[in-house]
Parts: sequence; C-alpha cells; structure tokens
Amino acid sequence: MTNFYFAGVDTVYLAKKYSTPLYIMSENHILNRIQEIKRDFLWKYEDTDVFYASKAFLTKEMARIINKEEIGMDVVSGGELYTAIEVNFPSQKIIFHGNNKTIDELEMAVKYGVGRIIVDNLYELMLLNDIGKRYDKNINILFRIAPGVNSHTHKYIQTGQVDSKFGIPLSKGIILKAIEKAVALSNIKLKGFHFHIGSQIWDNITYIEAVKNAIKLMKEAKTKYNFSTKELNVGGGFGIKYVEDAERRPISFYTDAIMKEIEENCKKYGLERPKVIIEPGRWIVGEAGITLYTIGSIKEIPGVRTYVSVDGGMTDNPRPSLYQAKYRGIIANKVNEKPTHIVTIAGKCCESGDILIWDLKVPLIEPGDTLAVLSTGAYNYSMASNYNKIPKPAVVMIKDGIDRLIVKRETYEEMLKNEL
Repeated sequence: MTNFYFAGVDTVYLAKKYSTPLYIMSENHILNRIQEIKRDFLWKYEDTDVFYASKAFLTKEMARIINKEEIGMDVVSGGELYTAIEVNFPSQKIIFHGNNKTIDELEMAVKYGVGRIIVDNLYELMLLNDIGKRYDKNINILFRIAPGVNSHTHKYIQTGQVDSKFGIPLSKGIILKAIEKAVALSNIKLKGFHFHIGSQIWDNITYIEAVKNAIKLMKEAKTKYNFSTKELNVGGGFGIKYVEDAERRPISFYTDAIMKEIEENCKKYGLERPKVIIEPGRWIVGEAGITLYTIGSIKEIPGVRTYVSVDGGMTDNPRPSLYQAKYRGIIANKVNEKPTHIVTIAGKCCESGDILIWDLKVPLIEPGDTLAVLSTGAYNYSMASNYNKIPKPAVVMIKDGIDRLIVKRETYEEMLKNEL
C-alpha cells in the first residue's frame, strides 16, 4: 500500500509527526510560480513590477521567502504590515491596500515609509495629507478605481463592478474631483491608478475591459489636469485549480492580454505607457498547500447520505461555508484503493453548514484514516478562526523533500491568553 505524497513527503508520516488538522505548504511550488511570473512577465516586459497579495497566505516565513525572491508585497492591515516589518521586509517594496484603513494604520504605514498607499476614497485622501503634514513626509499614492466590469466569479469575490465597497467609481463627478484634489494637495504624490476586478477569474476579457476603462480615465486626467499616469496596477485574481474539471491558467494568459491592451490603448490616446503592476496571491500559493485531517465518526443514513466527520472544518477552512467553494480530497493512507463509496466530508463545528466536501468518491474508509484536502494554500490559514474555541492548526513548509515547522499549533492556553 502506498500513501499519498505531497512535495516529495509522505503525508501520513506528516500527520503522525505533527498531528492534525495540519496545513502543509510546498516552498518549491511557490518558488516555481514566482519564477514563472519573472520569466513571462517581469523579464518579458519592461517597466513592470509584481507584489505578492499577502492576504492569501502570510506568515513570517512566507514574508522571508517573498523578500528573498526580491518581489514586493501587498498588505491590507496593520497586522499584515507589522508581520512584514518584523522580518525586515523593505518598506519601499510594500503596497498598503484597504477600503477603510484606520488612522493608526495610516500613521503606521507613513512612519514605516511604505512604497505606495492605495487610496480608496476622498476621506482617506484628506486623512493622509494631514498625516503627511504632521510627519513632514510626501506620500506616494494610487487611486483605487471601480472600473465598472462584472467578473465571472462568485458575487462575494467580485470587486470591480460599479456597486462595490471598493474603489472610487468612474463617474466623472467623483473620480475627476478626486484627481483634482490629489494633484493640489501639498503632501500627496499621485502616481496613478489601481483596480482589482475579483478573485478566481478564468477569462481575460474582463481584465481587457477594465484596462480600456482605466486608460480612458488616464486620457481624461491628462487632458483636464495635465496629469501623467506613471503607474497602472491591474491587481490579481487569476484562477487556480480546485476541482478535477479545471486547470489553472499560466500567468501569460492574463498578462499577455493585459499588456497588449495597455500598449495599444496608450498608443491610441497618445499616452506614455505607465509602469504596469500585478498582484497575484492565490495564484502563487493556492495549489502550493494542502490540509491534513484525521477521520472520526462515520454516519450512514441509508438511501440518503453518508457523513464522514474530520477533526477540523470551517475553523481552518471557512471558504465552503462562505461561498460554496469546492475542493478535492484524497484518503492519504489508501491512495491506491479503488473508490467505491460516495461520502460527504463534514467538519466538527456546531453548524449544519460546516461541510468541507459534498459527494466525494472514496474507498472503504474507517476512523483514523487520513484525509488530504488539496489546493488549500490560499485563504485557509489566513481566514482561520477560533470558533467553538478550537485552536488553530500548525503550518509546515516543505522544501526539497524536507519538512520544517513554520507556525506552531495553538494551545488552549495561548487561545485564552488575552482573556481577563
């Protein structure tokens, strides 16, 4: 009998060594994805840049890996910024996002000297200018715009449509007013624009539409205010493989189409092509991770369903409960046995919606078997919670077949450390 190997290591061995639930990440996979971005985007096109969207997966070790690869990082909170600074990540290579950054977070970003702050609204713009005056600093910003396109993904992860909590609408009375204010402020240096149209996107058509709208805005800003756009950040959201009927797209599928559209439209409007920036997160780490569980109770309802419960669930992977995300699973210690049963993988939380996988084909299973759920590298560890007072799992990183612990398993004592 052969067990399931991931990144060259026996997953059953890992489950026994570190216990379950357990997040496993492959550093080699991460490095391969970064290398593809360098080869097919950074080195292929002049005046480009890439920032890892750290909200997908961020630990101190992940920040070290990104820094070693000499690419930038996109953060969305004071906590993510603090994590990067703790491992001496260069602040100039950090972009700070967020639709409602607090005053403390903005001051923190200015004091650390982050490279760019993505401004989401006029309230934030004025706050930043005041902070810049207090600290006697000029602050480089991009405006986040809502480009008015509807991406083909779950509505909870669409972000580029007109009706969105993110970004400044392209209505002329709003965005042009913002540009006019920004170029007149003493401590603000507007560098350009940013958009992000959503997550887990499989086509490149919506990126093309968003680029067209952004460059029309660039032309209007040039004509009306003589403002030259130096940077255009087109975000991320590139799709990955979660289930059998979907294969991930190469980065060039998106970036070639984006670059072609930018260059053609800049030429059409007589504009200088700005620096082009992308922000992949899930695309880098999503398939680099798996989660291991131990199977517990098995409940068969004749003629209806068989529920197979594991020792984790929505606390370590809330995505199926949040927006019906689908995953593949493997019985790691019976990987060569023929699937003969269809079961539903249930989590241990006190919620009927705590289901990880519906209708998974498996061999004959029993309590104590090890389940590996694939493609959990993005938005699993980063969205984990202590619901039902369940401690957060450990995280193990594998490189060249060698496993190392990068996040310790949370204990009950640590979970209660801030309670009085």
